[in-house]
Amino acid sequence: MDGKEFINAVDVVSKEKGISREIIFEAMELALASAYKKNFDSKTNVKVDLNRDTGDIKVYRVFNVVKSIPDNEEDELKDSYITLKEAKTKVPDIKVGESFQEEVTPKDFGRVATSTAKQVVIQKIREAERTSIIEEFNGKQDELLIGQVSREDGANYYVDLGRAHGILPKTEIIPGETINIGSSLKVYVTKIDDSGKGPLILLSRIHYGFVKRLLELEIPELKEGIVELHGVAREAGSRSKISVSSNNSKVDAIGACIGEKGSRINRITKELNGEKIDIVLYDKDPVTFIKNALSPAKEVNVLILNPDENQAIAIAEGEQLSLAIGKRGQNVRLAARLTKYRIDVKTPEDMRKDGINIKFE
Repeated sequence: MDGKEFINAVDVVSKEKGISREIIFEAMELALASAYKKNFDSKTNVKVDLNRDTGDIKVYRVFNVVKSIPDNEEDELKDSYITLKEAKTKVPDIKVGESFQEEVTPKDFGRVATSTAKQVVIQKIREAERTSIIEEFNGKQDELLIGQVSREDGANYYVDLGRAHGILPKTEIIPGETINIGSSLKVYVTKIDDSGKGPLILLSRIHYGFVKRLLELEIPELKEGIVELHGVAREAGSRSKISVSSNNSKVDAIGACIGEKGSRINRITKELNGEKIDIVLYDKDPVTFIKNALSPAKEVNVLILNPDENQAIAIAEGEQLSLAIGKRGQNVRLAARLTKYRIDVKTPEDMRKDGINIKFE
């Protein structure tokens, strides 16, 4: 590869890969300086000049002028020192503290340059592609992506996201679901780590954010801001509770989420492998909000014990008590996460024993 061919190659790489010409030239000069020292057994301080127009390469030895050569074995610049007396034989008017260059380009340096050029260009292409991929995916954390399942091992599925692969741990898939190699899959990005050779993209299908993004995908009113999503509490594969409100008196928030004949919520439930979704109405009043969150229980009274510490008691009896608590305590547990209140469910009899009488309306 002669000089002109190298310049043309740099121009092509710069245009196609979006790498600055100057970045390639500077990297080439550093690499050639290192190659010169290695191939020509030189420990001197050298500088390589690569002509940006012609591609011509020249190697210079850099001399630092001193009164006398310091006797210090650990001095990294030791081989670059030259005494003032010797320097004046080359540059008559030079002074101590100044430096000068002397060309030392080997006759067969072109062979080394060609090999080095290929390595530098390949390295810069890899670096540019890595940077480009990182820039593309850095803004994708906490977002929903669609990819193709490309392979699996004992612990993970690997999802092809286009220019990069994401890792979906098998602990992050919805319990009971089957994932097939080659299938298209919606995933939620939980973390992007760009500290390695390439971006590490961690994925999940059990994160509560996955439900949130699915809702936004299926319900246009959420993206438009007509319906507001206040929170999601989830036990993946079993049940989720979401709280919503409407910013338009003509739009029913719960109805918008359900869709005509349940079309919207059914699509989300299908994606979640049959996971049930309770849609509750958000309310600024914590008493009302907690009552709503304990749905499907209806006849429930709520007392706020300590607003500062978000403690509440829900009072119900009979069937409503069972509904409020839910199977294995799931309903009240999700309601607590959704409202961010610690909710103790008690019967009126429990309350009377505590000296508090509650009458249902």
